[in-house]
Amino acid sequence: MAGHADSAERIAVRPSNTRTAAVAGLVVLAALGGLLGWFGYQNHQEREAQTRRDTFVQVARQAAVNLTTVNHTDIDAAMQRILDQSTGDFHDEFQQRYQPFTDAVRQMQSTSEGTVTEAGLESGTADQADVLVTVSMTTTSATAPQTEPRGWRMRISVRQTDDGAKISNVAFVP
Repeated sequence: MAGHADSAERIAVRPSNTRTAAVAGLVVLAALGGLLGWFGYQNHQEREAQTRRDTFVQVARQAAVNLTTVNHTDIDAAMQRILDQSTGDFHDEFQQRYQPFTDAVRQMQSTSEGTVTEAGLESGTADQADVLVTVSMTTTSATAPQTEPRGWRMRISVRQTDDGAKISNVAFVP
């Protein structure tokens, strides 16, 4: 009988194959769950970054249209749109040049219309970006008929503020 007791003790001490398989399965499931969670987090981060990039490009596109579409009959509203969409030094400088520009547009009875033909992100971080924008613009005035469309390339800097994304600089690119 002593032999039977030793066998019983060995069976009790050795874990069963079923238990080992269950533990291994749980370890594999936990690892897969962690991996899927990590991929999900990375995917979420990438979608948020893409949304920010898209927003920066859209703000720059609208800024380019606002800067190149001006009508002497509603110049004050057009200038206010630009001021509302801008921030920082660009906002301050534009505000200082507001009156002489509006006076000239009214005097010449000028109308211009800009259309964005291309726009793309040049560089960016989580809270700012530089966007290259190509605009086609036509102009008319009381003294001159409609001109041929003229092309402009602009680098528009966009910065995230507490009030949303706003333009912080505009530079013409040769």
